[in-house]
Amino acid sequence: MKDSKHPQPFKTLGTHLKYLRERVNESVAEVSGAVEIDDEILERIEQGVERPGEEILMLLISHFNVLDNEAVQIWELAGYDRRLTPDVGMPMQDDTAGKPMIMLLAVDVRAQYTDGVDIQANNAGLTMMFTQHGGQEKGQPVAKVGMSLEQAEVVRKALDHALLHARYSQHPKALPSPRDNKSHKSDSSKS
Repeated sequence: MKDSKHPQPFKTLGTHLKYLRERVNESVAEVSGAVEIDDEILERIEQGVERPGEEILMLLISHFNVLDNEAVQIWELAGYDRRLTPDVGMPMQDDTAGKPMIMLLAVDVRAQYTDGVDIQANNAGLTMMFTQHGGQEKGQPVAKVGMSLEQAEVVRKALDHALLHARYSQHPKALPSPRDNKSHKSDSSKS
């Protein structure tokens, strides 16, 4: 869907973002649903007609799991003159101008426990906002997860399987051992 009537000032950026989308085998609808923008906007971004806002670009970079060096290149292709802070994914001022830099990133793999979830769905996919109430009326957001409808079906099946396993594996029901049957029979024959 090329539109040659419009200038394409961000053609290189759009081509790169389209490449990232195709690399993960996702449709325009799946990606736009995951980052919560209209399909038409993502198409215009991929065509190079429209530059994504900083927040949308950060969501796209995160969605595609882009490594830090490539994320900086994408950021610069968009014409933003600041670098990304990899630990929080936000832009920062470039005050290092040519100086070597070492950056340490902490990876947090702890589980986030929740007691609430709000699910919103449309034809492109669904978004789940997990919350923790902790005695408060309004829960605090813990995590937000977006996925295609196909992936949501896979997750639903996995949850069903895990819940069944948890429900029935804690108290295994077993038949009495043969030894118990023999002693029971001998007891009854003595009567």
